[in-house]
Amino acid sequence: MFAAERRQLILEMVRANGAVSLRELARVVQTSEVTVRRDVRALEAEGLLDRRHGGAVLPGGFTRESGYPQKSHLATAEKTAIADVAAGLVQEGEAIVVGAGTTTQELARRLARVPGLTVVTNSLLVAQALAHANRVEVVMTGGTLRGSNYALVGSGAEQSLHGLRVSRAFLSGAGLTAERGLSTSNMLSASVDRALVQAAAEVVVLADHTKLGTDTMFQTVPTDLITRLVTDDPPAHDDRAAMELQALADQGVQITVAGGGPGASGAETPRPARHQRRDVPLPGQRGSRHPGPQLRSAPLPPDTAERQARVADLRRR
Repeated sequence: MFAAERRQLILEMVRANGAVSLRELARVVQTSEVTVRRDVRALEAEGLLDRRHGGAVLPGGFTRESGYPQKSHLATAEKTAIADVAAGLVQEGEAIVVGAGTTTQELARRLARVPGLTVVTNSLLVAQALAHANRVEVVMTGGTLRGSNYALVGSGAEQSLHGLRVSRAFLSGAGLTAERGLSTSNMLSASVDRALVQAAAEVVVLADHTKLGTDTMFQTVPTDLITRLVTDDPPAHDDRAAMELQALADQGVQITVAGGGPGASGAETPRPARHQRRDVPLPGQRGSRHPGPQLRSAPLPPDTAERQARVADLRRR
């Protein structure tokens, strides 16, 4: 495929989906991430799209929200790894809230095996994933159905959460920065997510590396309310994503990194065993408001070279 053909296809994918990861672009155009990055840089110079950490978005500063059909095909391997690790945080007999999103949908599929669990959700996708779990009780909020992501929103959803108290909230979103925290492109979704946060003793954000450094219109969870971030390991060349992780850790967010995913060259690397994770200790770590699983900790590398060496060592294990 010639460069002009590749760039036209890249542009069409971004216009159709709103945001696309470099990994997905490289897979579709059948080339390396290095080549795709050059194409994205050239398209950005023409003002046709904006670069983000590990991906490309529509121009204009704030990412618009893609619908469920588009989201369900983006960063699928990363979402699976994140969901595997997040499920390990949930204990038998807990009561939790789970927000809307394709990553939380993956989490729900794994929660079906946790006995005695109570899950409160405004997501039809989460409820569907748990519908046949005999030992899991599902509580749906009220509200108005938002068809683009199959979520219940509006005053009905928010009022049904008043007076609720659970151990943890698991949320996703369209973007995550150390400066503003978690954000989304839809005002109604943001309002319900804020109500979910108010109901939980701890907040766990599930976000793949393409969302790191992306800022969208409506803040849902400020950084100081995020207890833990579960994410995937950014590509070795993505220094900006690593810096964003460090900035989040500096603000007291506990970082858990799920292993696996393509390396810098775009070639697949072996995926670690399920539930394998790497925890980053926090400078001045906040105390947990609810006891959770004790995870193995390792310091976040201070520079890229050391970080790459540590990731390589973890993968060899």
